[in-house]
Amino acid sequence: MVILAIAVPVPLRKTFYYTHTKPLALGVRVEVVFASRALVGVVVDCMDLLADIALEQHGEPSKFKPIGTVLDDVPIFSQSWLSLLHWLANYYQHPIGEVIQTALPNALRKAQSSQPIPISTIALVPSLAALNIQGNDITQTVPFINLKRAQRQFALACYVAAKTQDEDVDGVAKDEIKQHFSTSLINNLIRKEVLIESHQYLRSGCWHDQKGVEHFANISGLPANVEQSIAITGICAQLNQFGCFLIEGITGSGKTEVYLQVINKVLQQRQQVLILVPEIGLTPQTVSRFESRFGIQVGVLHSGLTDKERLTVWHQARLNHIGIVIGTRSAIFTPLPELGMIIIDEEHDDSFKQQDGLRYHARDLAIMLAQKQGIPIVLGTATPVLETLHRAMTGKFQHFKLEQRAGDAAVAPVHLIDICQQPLQFGLAPATLDVMQTHLSQGNQVLLFINRRGYAPAVVCSSCGHVEDCVACDKPMTYHKAQSRMVCHQCLAHVIAPHQCGACGATDLITQGIGTEQLEQGLGELFPQYSTIRIDSDSMRGKHTLSNTIEAINQRQHQILLGTQILAKGHHFSHVTCVVIMDVDGALFSADFRAPEKLAQLITQISGRAGRADKPGETFLQTTQPGHPLLQDLVNNGYGHFARFALHEREQATLPPFTYQVVLRAEDEIPQRAIQLLEFARHLLTNMKNISTLGPMPCLIEKKQTRHRYMLIIQSPYRDLRQKVLDAIIDDYAHYANKSRIRWSIDVDNIDFN
Repeated sequence: MVILAIAVPVPLRKTFYYTHTKPLALGVRVEVVFASRALVGVVVDCMDLLADIALEQHGEPSKFKPIGTVLDDVPIFSQSWLSLLHWLANYYQHPIGEVIQTALPNALRKAQSSQPIPISTIALVPSLAALNIQGNDITQTVPFINLKRAQRQFALACYVAAKTQDEDVDGVAKDEIKQHFSTSLINNLIRKEVLIESHQYLRSGCWHDQKGVEHFANISGLPANVEQSIAITGICAQLNQFGCFLIEGITGSGKTEVYLQVINKVLQQRQQVLILVPEIGLTPQTVSRFESRFGIQVGVLHSGLTDKERLTVWHQARLNHIGIVIGTRSAIFTPLPELGMIIIDEEHDDSFKQQDGLRYHARDLAIMLAQKQGIPIVLGTATPVLETLHRAMTGKFQHFKLEQRAGDAAVAPVHLIDICQQPLQFGLAPATLDVMQTHLSQGNQVLLFINRRGYAPAVVCSSCGHVEDCVACDKPMTYHKAQSRMVCHQCLAHVIAPHQCGACGATDLITQGIGTEQLEQGLGELFPQYSTIRIDSDSMRGKHTLSNTIEAINQRQHQILLGTQILAKGHHFSHVTCVVIMDVDGALFSADFRAPEKLAQLITQISGRAGRADKPGETFLQTTQPGHPLLQDLVNNGYGHFARFALHEREQATLPPFTYQVVLRAEDEIPQRAIQLLEFARHLLTNMKNISTLGPMPCLIEKKQTRHRYMLIIQSPYRDLRQKVLDAIIDDYAHYANKSRIRWSIDVDNIDFN
């Protein structure tokens, strides 16, 4: 009989001990009874019951419960991954059971089998499989259908033919085809006996055998310019060893081509590549480009997939059946046995930081993973965060700059439009409307950015001035006209839009401010001869809505593109020559010291959507502060100069990256209780050298869902010292909070103060 240390998914910072009749491999899932509940845990340690140390530390054997069911024949996690997850738990001060739970696919968090399951695959019927379907009219062979007339059906048949032309590939995963074609279309061709569906273990193809090596060796990329060649050569010279590379390239400078050529070298070594992107919306175009270049299946992982789809890709990656995995933040936990490189595109993006639960940063975890695996990691962006830039400037990262756009594209100049004392129409100044009309009349597209969805951010009674607030958050609710609802964008509470004032009963309610819905309506009135498309989280619901919309934009079905930050995420619009950014003043006077950096990144990224092809572009910023130093620096010198000056300011103010922060947050319906908890933490830190605190003070979002939120900022010039201090106080702090039933959290290397 042995004692097993089990990591159980509960918010307690320790493992729990159970007995079993024989030793189990570390990393195996087991089902255990915990507080009368059946939970799935993972074995993280195994010890002999007769060992004196076990009896001394853990008590008598009779106190331990036996485990229930052993769920896995082989470990889910390797020894190296378990070690990394322990580091993750210690660094971010989070319970190890919940950390391991986060790293598992949702399907494996339950007591389900970890054995690969057959998946649905699609292939051409045998009578058509031998034909060159792309070069012959298959209606001669199958006369009762006319795929030439049904363009989407013919495109689907050609897609399957191209994917299965390799003799090692028996079929294409149905889920993969559904990313490009509708289920009804697939089923239609199955009924017509053009396609055949079967269930099998998807074969890996030839990507990692000698045939695959020869295949990748014959792939030639686009001609690289001098800057791209330097980056490609520098990275390829250090394959199979740890190295962190920052590619600081202006928008449209060809960073993706650098990725593609470096990845080709990794695939030739029969190794796998993990690519992280910030948003789901970026994955379709990225996957399409990578599949067309390399001719192999690319695994996709993001929150828009079903549990079954995610588990399928997880199995394919773990069994070395796919060479490239592209995903969002959580894809960092994908097991890749032959991992040869990690690439993080748009590394500056805040979505790489988890903002609840385990508050890890995928970029920092990826760097640690690369270091443990002894492989290179590439960070690419036009606007590196100051922490990354500082590491590059101090020699910790190798730094490559791409300062010229690929092809003949020129960098879009940035202009300021002063809207003070201007008669605005739907938030647009006369000068802005003139510029838009000029570009539209030339047959080009115009992109408008406003980071405010809904119709209006507030509804006000014109009689008494009452504002319709969220009861739980004490913040104005946003009016969504299309849904006829008022929505709180903090807690997502919603109510039917009122017809009379809640305070005085008057019916003369008016809206204040402009959101995307109202601006879309206004653009329809101002430019009725042009098509306007709104792109925000309200209008882009649905699995393929965004990708289909982007395709329609590139086919020039819409001339005016209106949207929120979704439009700033690396999309390529060949015909956009004018970008208008509305309301840039909000971040100029924020209490968050990172606000100017984030504003500069946003402006630079959005302005990079203009003039990406052979047409010159330009960007216009509407502002009431045209003389503000930040805006003047960006307009005249660009992000690179701004970032380096901002680093100097941070150093003078002893702020990150020159110090290391952690934020303790507490929230309670009674503000004083939250403050007392943070005062207790501040008392624990009294007289500790090289540790400073600020607070307790309200978070920038002070109230949410009836709870008042406060924070204590802890700062140290030494990362190791900060971790030791957290280790020393966290148990006492957690005990006080749990005893008082106060909700709390800890955010190591925080990126905001919300």
